[in-house]
Amino acid sequence: MTDTAEADGFVVFEHVQKSYDGETLVVKDLNLSIGKGEFLTMLGPSGSGKTTCLMMLAGFETATHGDIRLGGQPINNIPPHKRGIGMVFQNYALFPHMTVAENLAFPLEVRNLSKSECNDKVQRALDMVQMGEFGGRRPAQLSGGQQQRIALARALVFEPELVLMDEPLGALDKQLREHMQFEIKHIADNLGITVVYVTHDQTEALTMSDRVAVFDDGRIQQLAPPDQLYEAPENSFVAQFIGENNTMEGVVKEIKDGVALVQLDGGGLIDAKPVNVTEAGERTRVSIRPERVEYNKERLHEDAHTLKAEVLEFIYMGDIFRTRLRVAGNDNFIIKTRNAPDQRRLQPGEEIEIGWLPEDCRALDA
Repeated sequence: MTDTAEADGFVVFEHVQKSYDGETLVVKDLNLSIGKGEFLTMLGPSGSGKTTCLMMLAGFETATHGDIRLGGQPINNIPPHKRGIGMVFQNYALFPHMTVAENLAFPLEVRNLSKSECNDKVQRALDMVQMGEFGGRRPAQLSGGQQQRIALARALVFEPELVLMDEPLGALDKQLREHMQFEIKHIADNLGITVVYVTHDQTEALTMSDRVAVFDDGRIQQLAPPDQLYEAPENSFVAQFIGENNTMEGVVKEIKDGVALVQLDGGGLIDAKPVNVTEAGERTRVSIRPERVEYNKERLHEDAHTLKAEVLEFIYMGDIFRTRLRVAGNDNFIIKTRNAPDQRRLQPGEEIEIGWLPEDCRALDA
């Protein structure tokens, strides 16, 4: 990212590091610029540094090194309650002894708003999350999904420009979680607020975000829009972490005209796009998405390298067929095909040939 983009961001992390013991860095030299109105998700496994970054932005943790700016102003020394940031946590953090309306009024009273102003804003925030009738209830009288809506309304009630969300849907069941993903995205878009969202759920990240920062080992491994992250992972970690993925180990035989010819350890030659390899003799791990693999000969390019495969398992999943194959010594090679009239169902034990377009297969770091 260019320096001007760094400087122009609404939220900017510049050379930020964090260590709890003075030796081990939990966050390593983070440079990140988030635009106004952007929905950015920090995605990664436990311990990757994503939540620490969120807590530094909120002011609950202090950066060991580097600067964090909000709207052009350094905020390292500003206490959390003066940053004007809305927060939503997984555990809702609602006051049990207060009604829903009192919970929402609390951040407004702290800001010395008049009673009538408070009432107006509380009602508007409740209507926004479709909970307008629930102002008189206590949190204990609400379901998990309703409590999460109230927690969201409380973060939005004082009309912050920035809202931080830490695994906010983690405690909800699958169906409600998916519904709330779209709900939060729509509210954020309608209000034009900036959202920094932390999750380890890749589907959530792909569904909701304008851009996703994939964290591992205290660093951003890749920062990109969801489609780019999925279609064009820049390294093996991102390829494995985002979505389902087939990988095979091998050695680069040659690179010619933007295509790498790879000799697989399990036998067979394939074409791949050279991403983290530059010369013959390098070891590589190739990555191919299950839905990019073809077994209908007529759909394959005539020059495409094909591999022999044995069908081990065929699962009907309604909209798709999921087939597990043995390919080049790998018993967990998955292909996904659309349930279409011309797509034949494969039988366990059947021998087939599979192939793909070279640009859909990526030669990554070993």
